[in-house]
Amino acid sequence: MNILRDFTEEMADQIRIYHYVEELVFSYRQFMTSHLKEEDIPLQECPLFIRLRFYDNKTQRELANEFHFTEGYTAKVLRNFEERNLISRVENPENRRQKIVSLTDDGKEYADYLISLMDMWEHKVVSSQSNVEIKNLKTSLYRMVMQAQK
Repeated sequence: MNILRDFTEEMADQIRIYHYVEELVFSYRQFMTSHLKEEDIPLQECPLFIRLRFYDNKTQRELANEFHFTEGYTAKVLRNFEERNLISRVENPENRRQKIVSLTDDGKEYADYLISLMDMWEHKVVSSQSNVEIKNLKTSLYRMVMQAQK
């Protein structure tokens, strides 16, 4: 089903939310892929990396839990970031078995670049909306996410 072809705005309330989410995710992936360079981190690893910009000093276990990743996969992704000098991992002084993950200065700069791309895409998709509509949309999406997690 192609939402853009098969439906009209008058029928918007008859389209399942899933289809809108699917179309938005597809649009986001296309946009980001077109702007990322070959040497950039893979698109599927970007969410974990960007989260570090907002929640620095997380443990590997906390990151794995937040993203529903295995600890092994999380360690592999973090090793990739570390090899690129985007993060540092240091032993937690309170629990030596844990590693605290922090962005390096290069990592912060790169995260800000990725966030600027996200902002460009967001501006593109909400450009036909008023500020009030955007606020209402984000409030509704927030409530939906919270409800989905129950």
